[in-house]
Amino acid sequence: MSDRDTAFVPMGRRFRGFLPVVIDVETGGFDASTDALLQIGAVILHMDSKGELYRDRSLSYQLEPFDGARLDPRSLAVNGIDPYHPLRLAVPERQGLEDLFKQVRNEVKANRCNRAILVGHNAAFDLAFLNSAVSRNDVKRNPFHGFSCLDTVSFAAMAYGQTVLARAVQAANLSWDSSEAHSALYDAEKTAELFCTVINRWQACQALDEAFLREAGG
Repeated sequence: MSDRDTAFVPMGRRFRGFLPVVIDVETGGFDASTDALLQIGAVILHMDSKGELYRDRSLSYQLEPFDGARLDPRSLAVNGIDPYHPLRLAVPERQGLEDLFKQVRNEVKANRCNRAILVGHNAAFDLAFLNSAVSRNDVKRNPFHGFSCLDTVSFAAMAYGQTVLARAVQAANLSWDSSEAHSALYDAEKTAELFCTVINRWQACQALDEAFLREAGG
């Protein structure tokens, strides 16, 4: 849960009825149609009475490779995942997706939104793997928009002139631990912090601009 003492305010009107949910995946390669989906990290965001976003809670899923999944040793070397290690306590893709989607649907309802929208760093990659797993498992009631997403690469390039997650997070004066990177949960949490920071600072700048215009007009 968040360490902020704030009242929950539904964000149904904040993003045109979309609820931003931060997602990061770790995989067995780069092809969403053939390569294993091994981890999903998700961060639920809330909005406070000032209209600022903050991390509320995190979800993490270790997933079993689907039958016939490709596992590229080079990708596994980067993310450090042993897909068949017993201590992973991995669950089938369908089970993990259905639990994630149930919780996201509850948040969509609580926030008076219509759908969720995936927020990610290189979000098209995460969305492609999510959509492939949904199709592969014939999962119903997917709360996420099928092709729209919010990409923090663009946000970070605009705000800080950086596109790499680690550099963007550091440019935003947020902490970064290289030893934790390439874990879906850690990367999702850092992406969430980056997203909230940019959105909140933009909102603050807008408020200052509006105040200046009011004073100038008066």
